[in-house]
Amino acid sequence: MAMLLKSGKRENLSWRVYENREAMGLASALYAEGLIRALLDEKDEIRMIFAAAPSQAEVLANLADSPNIDWSRVTAFHMDEYIGLPPEAPQGFGNFLRRHIFDLVPLKEVHLLRDADEYARLLNEAPIDICCLGIGENGHIAFNDPHVADFNDPACVKKVDLDEMCRRQQVNDGCFATLDDVPTGALTLTIPTLFACRHLVCTVPAATKSAAVRELLERDDVDERLPATIMRRHPNATLFLDADAAREVL
Repeated sequence: MAMLLKSGKRENLSWRVYENREAMGLASALYAEGLIRALLDEKDEIRMIFAAAPSQAEVLANLADSPNIDWSRVTAFHMDEYIGLPPEAPQGFGNFLRRHIFDLVPLKEVHLLRDADEYARLLNEAPIDICCLGIGENGHIAFNDPHVADFNDPACVKKVDLDEMCRRQQVNDGCFATLDDVPTGALTLTIPTLFACRHLVCTVPAATKSAAVRELLERDDVDERLPATIMRRHPNATLFLDADAAREVL
């Protein structure tokens, strides 16, 4: 049983803190599974967006192991991708998601992000039901770092330059050996694209995210300087934290 330490709500955003990363990942996966099954009771198929990051490993593992999800009725997207990596690079987000879920379950379709215009067309074919996401050390969602975040962005998918804090996070997470190895550019779904998803399931472990979590839950304003604050305005957003990520709000 996942041990819940604390829960609360900031504006529309519900948040829950669990004793460790494993409990957090299980709780987030069970919540997402419940949404998937409920939505599939309503309609024939659903569409989901997944984040690719070590922070998502536990929730993805639990979702992939679930015997209760009819993945053949789920179409999958991912939310961002580096520019300039070789197609086979293990750090590529599409490749990460292939290893952690896309190749492990019998999805109806998987759409990989390679061309912004084509991806925007695919995303706009029908509403997105669930987005499983995290937040960055700088408060980004997807690759919407503070200097490029736009709550009213007219684009669906765009090319961005990554800030240094974001790129250093990739080294901190063990994805790259040095800062020079991290690409400087990426394609990302924009904030309005993410906000338009019917449900947001946000999973955030680790002490390296604790300052961003504190700002997300305690700062006065919803502001592009901390892009993740937009979740406080979403009608169906839930934040799952481990004790390390929540240490400044416990």
